Amino acid sequence: MGNLHTDMDPIVNGHVAQLRGIHKKYILKHALRGIDLTIQRGRIVGLLGPNGSGKSTLLKMMAGLVYPTSGTIVVNGREPDVHNKQHVAYLPEIDHLYGWMTVTQTLAYISGFYKDWNAEKAAGMLIAMELDSNQKVRNLSKGMRARLKLIAALSRNVPLILLDEPFSGIDPSSRAKIIRLILQEFQSDEQTILLSTHSVNESEPLLDDVIFLQDGQVTIFDTAENLRTEYGCSLEKIWEKVYG
Repeated sequence: MGNLHTDMDPIVNGHVAQLRGIHKKYILKHALRGIDLTIQRGRIVGLLGPNGSGKSTLLKMMAGLVYPTSGTIVVNGREPDVHNKQHVAYLPEIDHLYGWMTVTQTLAYISGFYKDWNAEKAAGMLIAMELDSNQKVRNLSKGMRARLKLIAALSRNVPLILLDEPFSGIDPSSRAKIIRLILQEFQSDEQTILLSTHSVNESEPLLDDVIFLQDGQVTIFDTAENLRTEYGCSLEKIWEKVYG
């Protein structure tokens, strides 16, 4: 198992989220076990771990969709709740789009929920992602639907963007386009992205910091650069060492 790195905790003014002693217990599962994290502003942070490690639960908690059993969490200066959507853009792993809508109708529908929606940005990403605005969602490939979901998340002017497995099960071409879009649209002076993924190899160029989760606990948290230096290999190889 890798070393536990928590030396980012002294950050005071430069953080977008702080979690202290977070536990989440369900009837049959203890999903999170004492999570302590400080997430810096202006970073793309990789949230890595096998299935069942607690990644989705952690993201849902930061989005205000589930509440901790114990511990404290502050996101953008406030405790997450049902109103957190005004401060956080959350892209779930599940497909939440309506198949009968066209691409244009989908974005128009989603935009109605958020005052911070940037229509000009959405239109530009639609072109970059090579999506047919008149195509019905039900007729899109999985990769194209993934592109549309990402546009919906990145079209909002919010301080924190949470992406849960945005590359899951999609083709290499779509993965490459999504990664380019994230890099192109990321506003490092205003935003932070927390990205949960199994696609470590493709995601590595994106990541400033990396969190490794296992059995609901943080086992490693450091900058990607420090980890590559310490282990002498890529993040994908570190994954194999930690979880292999």
